[in-house]
Amino acid sequence: RKFMGTLWNTYAFWVLYANIDKFDPSKYDIAKLPLSVMDRYIISRLNTTVKNTDKCLAEYKVPEAARALFEFVDELSNWYVRRCRERFWVQGMPDDKAAAYMTLYTCLVTIAKASAPMIPFMTEDIYQNLVRTVDTSAPESIHLCSFPEFDESLIDEALERDMKFVVDVVVMGRSARNGANVKNRQPLAAMYVRSDYAPGEYFADIIRDELNLKSVSFVTDASEFSTYSFKPQLRTVGPKYGKFLGKIRAALAPDNLDGNAAKRELDENGKIVFDFDGDTVELTPDDLLIDVMQKEGYFSVAEGNVTVALDITLTPELIDEGFVREMISKIQTMRKDSDFVVTDRIKIYVDPSDRIREIIENYADKILPAVLGNGFEITCELPEGAKDWDINGESLKMALTRE
Repeated sequence: RKFMGTLWNTYAFWVLYANIDKFDPSKYDIAKLPLSVMDRYIISRLNTTVKNTDKCLAEYKVPEAARALFEFVDELSNWYVRRCRERFWVQGMPDDKAAAYMTLYTCLVTIAKASAPMIPFMTEDIYQNLVRTVDTSAPESIHLCSFPEFDESLIDEALERDMKFVVDVVVMGRSARNGANVKNRQPLAAMYVRSDYAPGEYFADIIRDELNLKSVSFVTDASEFSTYSFKPQLRTVGPKYGKFLGKIRAALAPDNLDGNAAKRELDENGKIVFDFDGDTVELTPDDLLIDVMQKEGYFSVAEGNVTVALDITLTPELIDEGFVREMISKIQTMRKDSDFVVTDRIKIYVDPSDRIREIIENYADKILPAVLGNGFEITCELPEGAKDWDINGESLKMALTRE
């Protein structure tokens, strides 16, 4: 159900904007368009997915084939489309926008063909609308098409590896935000990533944007931001070193162990070694319960050899920006609830608290362009459909009208 819903919603997204722009894919050749890094990445993932799906089906590994298709469609929707939405909002049809259209079109048509044996009716609907309406010479049905072939020259394993690292760091960053109880719409000053691997600046920009950060730094030492605590995993340590359990607990106590040094030793050697009066005790990751200990002003999350540390100190400027982002989100929600189309311009009527009034007066020039707003009107007499909102503890009554 999730696979089919995500595929259909991604297809509906393309159709919505293609109809607005009257986009005709038959007039463009994706090979001649300037593809962005995100375009090249998702095209690489598309070809990798077709390659893996074809191989799995040839070996009668049907669940594995379905899983490969599911993972790609989830990534297409929740990573590529979400990262590239604003490219579809640009006025006119510059090459970058055409490249985004053709990249998404290619992915939808190709993945529909690859999925057709499993979801015959939905893929037929997609094919008839995306292909047959612009190419009457195409096969009459998706089920008369050949199974798609992958192009090895379009598979970029290094790019896929870089992006996977970025996605993993973003997931850890979101986990750190949740742990620190800081909303994603609240900007933060910095995040530090301790890892043996650091991608290029382009990928750091993605992390900054995804996690609403002012800066991202890759470091080799995270001891300034966090440390680690260790406890024995009794299930494995007991049978091996039961008679040393008391000494092991004492050796792992924070007062006796440098948490960062111990974690570094564990990552590099796969074990921590203790000598108890000539008896050697070797503890592997399976023998240990490891927790990240937070240092004041930071919140850290560790996974494997990667640690991320968020600077959670909020300045007045960051707090103001958080209010701006919350207001934009609430206005967009009201636009959607009012069934406004994406091109409708609006007027915003507000009855705000003093703090929200201050935000509107100081940042209207940032809020209005983001929501296609023509202006704010501060009034106690709001039009029909007004809603009450709580924005970071401040009250706001708001209504929208179509201009």
